[in-house]
Amino acid sequence: MLSDYPAPAFHFRVEFAHTPGLDAAFQEVSGIGPEMETEDVAEGGENRFVHRLPKTVKHPRLVLKRGIGAVASPLVKWCKKVLENDFATPVKPTSVLVTLLDENGLPLRVWSFLNAFPVKWEVDAFNSTKNEVAIESIELSYQYSKRVV
Repeated sequence: MLSDYPAPAFHFRVEFAHTPGLDAAFQEVSGIGPEMETEDVAEGGENRFVHRLPKTVKHPRLVLKRGIGAVASPLVKWCKKVLENDFATPVKPTSVLVTLLDENGLPLRVWSFLNAFPVKWEVDAFNSTKNEVAIESIELSYQYSKRVV
């Protein structure tokens, strides 16, 4: 399926289960990549090496960057509800799909992030000497991820 290897990183799609097809245009997605934590165990009498045993898989935060969203944006409303509501209502996690697309818009790779919710919502610095778009970053924590395709 990867006929044009290596795949370009600029053609991708982000989908939220609670707002399918809406409000998901991002300029950058990062944080895809689980990592195995290990535990070092020294064997008595053997000083040449240490056994490195698998412990658990940790998942970094999924970071989404885009121009600052409109006030009426469903994603902005969800972030506000979670991060500015003092837990007056329960946090409602959602599934997120990140899809790397080929030149025809067909999926090359798909990653699924389950039970995701915003944990950080940050706006990049404003600078009067630069002509740039105001960027917001939304960091999502999630239960686990898996590569679907």
